[in-house]
Amino acid sequence: MILRTEGVTKRFGGLTAVNNVSLEVKEGEIVGIIGPNGAGKTTFLNCISGFYAPTEGKIYFKDKDITGKTSYDLCKQGLARTFQLVRSFPKMTVLDNVKTALIYGGRTVSHPEQRAHEILDEVGFAVSHDVLAESLNTMQLKRLMLARALATKCELLLLDEVAAGLTTAELPDFIALVKQIRDKGVTIICIEHVMKFINDTCDRVIVISFGEKIAEGTPQEVLNDPFVIECYLGKED
Repeated sequence: MILRTEGVTKRFGGLTAVNNVSLEVKEGEIVGIIGPNGAGKTTFLNCISGFYAPTEGKIYFKDKDITGKTSYDLCKQGLARTFQLVRSFPKMTVLDNVKTALIYGGRTVSHPEQRAHEILDEVGFAVSHDVLAESLNTMQLKRLMLARALATKCELLLLDEVAAGLTTAELPDFIALVKQIRDKGVTIICIEHVMKFINDTCDRVIVISFGEKIAEGTPQEVLNDPFVIECYLGKED
């Protein structure tokens, strides 16, 4: 088991954003997390990735207790994440963006420039690696985002709405890329609202609503669950 959470709870004052969420993720899986806006999905991911310390509960990565560890420490241990808003160093070249992740991502690497070119090729970055990041479109920025995450030599990658903003035509290639990353040995947990992405990539899906896990199963089981549909769409009068 590469990741295990036990009763993770996160409170902000009197607000309970995540309540007693437990899950297990095996190596090589792609696990989706879905739920309505404001359900606590990103807060849960923030607890796993070290941006928040949980108020209660435990988090284990590769059988080590990482509860409360910083995101920097976890990056060195092999856990990386992306964010809903795609960010880069806009005034730096694409190549230098990836080299920065290689050099400061917590792992030693020889020949960082050569390796940066290789990683960009692996994620299908088709334009020049010497263009400034500020000139990229959404799809290119997302490929750069994945390249920077992979440059840390992560074993577990947390994706937060990685398919958001992609067109219908762009989505199949991006789904194939995420599967390719998994096939190269990276376990993936993804928060997503694009149901085609969830259905076509995930081995298992968990549903969070009002901070609590309410369902878990295959994409087909979860997406056809009347209770899950009710949580998304509301109850019919």
